[in-house]
Amino acid sequence: MAGGSWKVAYADFVTAMMAFFLLMWILNMAPKETLTGLAGFFQSNAQALSNTVSPYSISNNPMVQYVDKLDTRDFKMDEIEQSHYAIAQALKQLLLQDALPSSSSGITSDGIGVMLHITSDLMFKPGTAEFTDEGKKILDQVVDVMHKYKVYLVVRGHADSSESGAPVYPSKWELSAGRGNSAVRYLIGKGMNPNLIRSVAYADTRPRVPSTVPGAAALNSRVEFNFHRPEVMSTIVGY
Repeated sequence: MAGGSWKVAYADFVTAMMAFFLLMWILNMAPKETLTGLAGFFQSNAQALSNTVSPYSISNNPMVQYVDKLDTRDFKMDEIEQSHYAIAQALKQLLLQDALPSSSSGITSDGIGVMLHITSDLMFKPGTAEFTDEGKKILDQVVDVMHKYKVYLVVRGHADSSESGAPVYPSKWELSAGRGNSAVRYLIGKGMNPNLIRSVAYADTRPRVPSTVPGAAALNSRVEFNFHRPEVMSTIVGY
């Protein structure tokens, strides 16, 4: 072939193949726990690109499933990863201690922080922002985590498309905002620094599962507690 341009294409192909086989070798040498954690990381990133967040219960979330098996002496983690690890473990103990149903609670983790998901029927009385006794217990546990770790918190309120908070909350926006604000007000009342907390309302714009899924209403109506690094508060878009 004139000009020898095929050599450039061939060299690129060989380089790509070498990189592929190197990746396969590294994956083959990595511990099973590390591979599982990586799979969960990429899965959560892929889900973040869509407007639907899939549920992660305590039984199938890789970060939680292997949190007790990770040996930090052998698994090299930076300071941020160690913080996420510790928070995830504390939240796991919260769920286990209170025996919260896996269908009503869960934990996810990414490069930003750790998220605790709690369905509204567990936190609030139907169609309101009034706490149940279980909801207050969960918030007390959140206070303990915040006091123990130097992190910020964003409380994210969600409503299901079928919900109505009328007449107190004329729209799903007011309902989801009311739930998030009630949680923040409770936390501040327990002595938390207001500068460390924010509340965000999503109404029904970010369903956890499609409306066709059985029990979707209970899953989509929820409150999320996003524990994260201080710099994320002002630099990361997408609460």
